[in-house]
Amino acid sequence: MASVGEDFPKEQARCREVLQQYKELGPAGVLGGMMIEATLREADEAMASGDIVRILQAYKAMQGVE
Repeated sequence: MASVGEDFPKEQARCREVLQQYKELGPAGVLGGMMIEATLREADEAMASGDIVRILQAYKAMQGVE
């Protein structure tokens, strides 16, 4: 089983791929794309902060991106 430290960057990459799919939808994907961008922004900031609680919350939020 992988750790959050190992999976976090993989989740970020997966979310960026999903974001690209939303962008390809055009106007229909704008709202979803904005939500994913906010999730990724928080993930980046959480990792930079080093706050483990914030990191875990961001990780969980990224796992919910579909």
